[in-house]
Amino acid sequence: MRKVIDPELGINLVDLGLIYDVAIEGPDVRVKMTLTTPGCPMHDSLLRGAERALGRIPGIVSAAVELVWDPPWNPNMINPDGLKAMQRDWRGSR
Repeated sequence: MRKVIDPELGINLVDLGLIYDVAIEGPDVRVKMTLTTPGCPMHDSLLRGAERALGRIPGIVSAAVELVWDPPWNPNMINPDGLKAMQRDWRGSR
């Protein structure tokens, strides 16, 4: 899931804090995730990317990604690695 990058922010789904839950039952995995905003134009692309990333894991037979809105995402959910990436990008764009 760290390989799926939000194209607007340039940070992966995990570091952005968009992954809320992962349930693994044998060869099946279910993920609950959110987006930064309900109207995110990258909605389909990010969900498909997450499902593809999970499907590439050896031993996974089925992968389902559920989009949830509770709790609503906020910038405080970005983990320290995501914040560092944002700072690098910001410094590099100046």
